Amino acid sequence: MAETIGIVGSGLIGRSWAMLFASAGYKVKLFDIEQKQVQCALKEIESQLKELERTKLLRGKLSAKEQLGLISGTSNLKDCVTGAFLVQECTPEILEIKMKALRDLDAVVQAPTIISSSTSTHMPSVLSKSLKNKERFVVAHPVNPPYYVRLVEIVPAPYTESWVPVKVRALMETIGQVPVSLKKEIAGFSLNRIQYVILNEVWRQVQDGILDVADVDKVMSEGLGPRYAFLGALETAHLNAEGMVSYCDRYASTIYSVSQSMGPTPHMEGKALEDIQRQMCERIPLEKLQERRQWRDACLTKLSLLKKEVESLPVTGLLRK
Repeated sequence: MAETIGIVGSGLIGRSWAMLFASAGYKVKLFDIEQKQVQCALKEIESQLKELERTKLLRGKLSAKEQLGLISGTSNLKDCVTGAFLVQECTPEILEIKMKALRDLDAVVQAPTIISSSTSTHMPSVLSKSLKNKERFVVAHPVNPPYYVRLVEIVPAPYTESWVPVKVRALMETIGQVPVSLKKEIAGFSLNRIQYVILNEVWRQVQDGILDVADVDKVMSEGLGPRYAFLGALETAHLNAEGMVSYCDRYASTIYSVSQSMGPTPHMEGKALEDIQRQMCERIPLEKLQERRQWRDACLTKLSLLKKEVESLPVTGLLRK
């Protein structure tokens, strides 16, 4: 049957990757250092797959039972990586933990297996510089929650062999994700750099008494968000004028001027943090976070289905891809 994928780490990201790979027919070996954690992860995956099938939101052409049959667990790292086309590292986002996991992986992986990390913050060259298999190392950073948000950032280290990110991109497309390929590594990759710009500005607007938390979030959810769900920032600008040259003729000087007024990057601490936390907890108490996450995931799933439906719609003779 299909090639095998190894997954190191049985947390949320690891479980999500297991479900995604199995949905496309790949055999998956899920590793954790404790067998109890492995068994808990497999039970959680079974529960999620059955619920997705019940609600007709299961990805792929295989049934929940067939997908679950492709996923096995192990507490033996060598068993996880043996014969694997790719091993996806999904340990917690703590540098020391990731470095240890990658060193352990490096000791048992053999060519041509690819080592891929799910890291969202650590540079590929930092994680892999001491690995003997570093030329086959790449970052494949998913967006949380990966099963419902399809973007994956593929980031090579300076010494990653050129075929590796190409293969990983093709794999992501096979399982229904939407990969973007960074030509070189950069701190924060692409998504977080853009996300941080937005977070910094909304923080400043609350801190400076311009908008409260509820209203500044509406600027995204009811203003920018609906457009950005289907169009990128550059395409939005392109369509808002007669192309990008026209847009820049109209707005570039204003954009530059306003950007100069945005002030220093906030530290996100102190009184402003206390105020934002208070306002957020008034809207969503901490004990209701999981309930709200489930609501978020349901919304993202519905949006994903809508995006699939409209992807092939003709728009003035063009296909939206």
